[in-house]
Amino acid sequence: MKARIIVTLKPGVLDPQGKAIEGALGALGFSGVDNVRQGKVIDIDLAGRSPTEAQSDLEAMCQKLLANPVIEDYTIETL
Repeated sequence: MKARIIVTLKPGVLDPQGKAIEGALGALGFSGVDNVRQGKVIDIDLAGRSPTEAQSDLEAMCQKLLANPVIEDYTIETL
């Protein structure tokens, strides 16, 4: 089974990398770009698990390592 985890900062958490990207895009002439938020994508291949086991393991991975639940949200997509 393949999964994609998308991790983003929660609303209200400052995103300095997003602001830097926003500024750089403006400097390159891209106007009208506002509220850029930066995140990360993690693709994982899971072998030998049922869909229920895989979902449970993916949730545990996000809670323990892949995301900081205090300041980040995550979504899990199975591919």
